[in-house]
Amino acid sequence: MKILFLHGWTSKPGGVKPTYLAQHGHAVINPALPDEDFEEALRIAQAEFDRHRPAVIVGSSRGGAVAMNLDSGDTPLVLLCPAWKKFGTARTVKQNTTILHSRADDVVPFADSEELVRKSGLTASALVEVGNDHRLADPEPLAAMLRACDQAAAARRA
Repeated sequence: MKILFLHGWTSKPGGVKPTYLAQHGHAVINPALPDEDFEEALRIAQAEFDRHRPAVIVGSSRGGAVAMNLDSGDTPLVLLCPAWKKFGTARTVKQNTTILHSRADDVVPFADSEELVRKSGLTASALVEVGNDHRLADPEPLAAMLRACDQAAAARRA
């Protein structure tokens, strides 16, 4: 399955999370997004989405905000601690969105994801509490990310 992975602020392509997805058999498109220019990051991500038409979009932190602002039709989103209050203009997400977030996140408050779920009219199950920090790079959150991607793609095909 093709996954567009949008990294967070001060992160780079080829990190732990996109590598984990690739190691589990997925074709991961992982463009470099500039830290200081959100509009340019959005333009790059949109071009990659349009070129590759992935089955799922994963956005981590600032990359989650980028994912929320893409014109991506019905492509499911898997958002990891999305920094939607700090970046972009989107304030809701589409129905086929899963959010993974740690209550112990010291960068993006867990309450931001609870608010996003409420504002978007998602069911409580759309927010998965996992991990013990902002990075979500430990075995449990990595496995949860992979599961969320696989489930989102399967639901879209159904």
